[in-house]
Amino acid sequence: MNERNRRRLLIGAFGALAVFAVLFFAVGARDVIDTLFSAAPSLVVATFALALCWLAAWSLMLRTVLVALDVKLSVVKAFFVYAGAVFANNVTPFGQAGGEPVAALLISKTSDARYETGLAGIASVDVLNVVPSISLILVGVGYYGTTAAIGDRLETAVGSAVVLIAAIVLAMAFVWRHRHAITERLPAVIAPRLGRLGLARFQSDTLEADLTDRMGRFFENIERVSTDRWRLSAVVGLSLAGWLFQTVALMAAFAALGEPVAPYILLFAIPLANLAGAAPLPGGLGGIEAAFVTLLVPTTGIPASTVTAAVLIFRGAIYWMPVLIGGLSVSAFGVRALE
Repeated sequence: MNERNRRRLLIGAFGALAVFAVLFFAVGARDVIDTLFSAAPSLVVATFALALCWLAAWSLMLRTVLVALDVKLSVVKAFFVYAGAVFANNVTPFGQAGGEPVAALLISKTSDARYETGLAGIASVDVLNVVPSISLILVGVGYYGTTAAIGDRLETAVGSAVVLIAAIVLAMAFVWRHRHAITERLPAVIAPRLGRLGLARFQSDTLEADLTDRMGRFFENIERVSTDRWRLSAVVGLSLAGWLFQTVALMAAFAALGEPVAPYILLFAIPLANLAGAAPLPGGLGGIEAAFVTLLVPTTGIPASTVTAAVLIFRGAIYWMPVLIGGLSVSAFGVRALE
């Protein structure tokens, strides 16, 4: 690991610890620990099993997209490649920026795919995961609004999510609309700067041609995925299944503590809380947990210590288990995630 990445990782880790310290101080660390010790082991195991189902569903998404790009990857290998991508997301500040390049390297190492083809595949998966999340937020908040008054805090969270998602969608639409101009002009801007920084092995003109070729193939691969309607429907269906597995996993975590929770609350709480992953923390660690507590305490009426304990069980399954599996996968495939 180079010095710059080591410094970023340490800053992110200290930031996560600081957020956890504030969270535990606010809700009462002793109460959280006592609640965790009261959890039913069988339901904790069920939470982790459901998290594995989520990981499997989204790894099948990746495999389905790659098949559309003529990349052959077995079901088992796709699972470990996707786990490796999640690992990189979870240990890198601003998550996806670290996960997608690592996943592309893993795909190219475990198949005959080019790097930009693998990058197009994992980028497609990440983008398509947004579609069901928006639907779940709208359905969950809509149903919640028929059973209880929507508080200012939830209204602000939903409004912020809508604005953020809309901004992302507009940015992606802009890039897609002007993809040909970007492919023609951006390499000429980037190549000389990379050469001056010593980040490229080639001369500026050679690097420019290489970047133009790679960017062109990247956009062509994205277009192939978006025009295959049958596979696109299958991918969105698998994405929805993954979100639902997460929902049931969080329900199991609450049930382990003897606190049933209405599923429609979790339908919008999970996508909304995950938006905190955009914070400069490793995989949103600390920020996502705090977001869950902020959303779930007023909407469920469950004590903050119990909500925090349930969220820690859930995040143990969704965050720490993929870190273990994915870290081993990345190491086995010979890719350095933090270089």
